[in-house]
Amino acid sequence: MMLDFLKHPWPWWVAGAIIGLMVPTLLLLGNKTLGISSTLRHICAAVIPAGISYFKYDWKKETWNLFFAGGILAGGWVAGHFLQPRDPVELLPVSLFNWSALTTLRGWILMVFGGFLVGFGTRYADGCTSGHSIMGLSTLQWPSLVATICFMAGGFFTANVILPFILKL
Repeated sequence: MMLDFLKHPWPWWVAGAIIGLMVPTLLLLGNKTLGISSTLRHICAAVIPAGISYFKYDWKKETWNLFFAGGILAGGWVAGHFLQPRDPVELLPVSLFNWSALTTLRGWILMVFGGFLVGFGTRYADGCTSGHSIMGLSTLQWPSLVATICFMAGGFFTANVILPFILKL
C-alpha cells in the first residue's frame, strides 16, 4: 500500500515545501551551506593528504553534508529498485541513455563534455545550482544572485539553442 502511494506523482508543492523548510532548519542549526559540490570538497578533504591548501579546513564539522549526499544516493537506489515506472522509456529516451550511445559523437558531447562543463562551472561559481539558488538566495548573498542568473541564462540558451543542434547529430 505504501509503495502504491509512493509510485504515484506527488504535487509539485510537496517538494517545494520540504526544500523551503530545509533553509530555516539549516540556519537554525548554524549551517550556511547546502549543496552537493561542497560535499565533494568534504570528501576530498577527508581522503586527500593535507598538502593542498584548499582542503585544509575542519571538514568534520560538516559531516551532516556527507549524510545528505548519502541520502540522495540511497533515495536513488530505492527509487530505481522499488519505484520504477512501468515503462522506463517514458523518462529516459533510449536513443540517448544507453551504453552504445555513449560511444557516439552526440553521446560523448552530452555526457563527457557536458559533465566537464558542469564540474568546471560548479568550481568556477564556487558552488552548485542548489547551493546558490536555494541557500545563497535565501541568505541574500549577492554572488548567489549573479550565479543563479548565469545558471538560468545558460540553461535557457543550452536548452533552446545548443541542445536541438546536438540532438540532430
